[in-house]
Amino acid sequence: MSTIHERATERAGTAPSAATTGAPAGIDPRGPQLAAALTAVVLAAVLLLAPHPAGIALLGVQTVLFAIGAVAGVQRTPHAWLFRTLVRPRLAPPTELEDPAPPRFAQAVGLAFALVGLVALLAGATVLGQVAVGFALAAALLNAVFAFCLGCEVYLLVSRLLAGARRTSTTESARA
Repeated sequence: MSTIHERATERAGTAPSAATTGAPAGIDPRGPQLAAALTAVVLAAVLLLAPHPAGIALLGVQTVLFAIGAVAGVQRTPHAWLFRTLVRPRLAPPTELEDPAPPRFAQAVGLAFALVGLVALLAGATVLGQVAVGFALAAALLNAVFAFCLGCEVYLLVSRLLAGARRTSTTESARA
């Protein structure tokens, strides 16, 4: 049985091969799911603590973690190290690996919501900050509990739309 990310990536035709990227063929899908669970705990604590400085500091830390995942890739985050070191050795090998691009995009989406929340809380717009953090928390819980990565699905939708637009423009160019 394939993961949600695998099936959607196959539908979109966006999975890069190891030969084209020089990177490993994929990541263990249970790693981002563990990261989502840890992220959900942090974001829930932020909602409970904000606008107290401890809540804002926690959100700052989570924002940095999202930035690492978005810039360096999910396989280079502290969560991934924790998974590789403590969790994965105790599990059976994954039945499938997934393309790291959709989870990386999801980290960028999480970063955007965390940044909005952080700036809002720092500016005293507590409700806006809590709403932004709440959206990030909802997405993290979907991944942690149901293995449904909302950001990954958005990535795949955008990939399909862009691929369709490219095909349309190529077809129109060929007609001219």
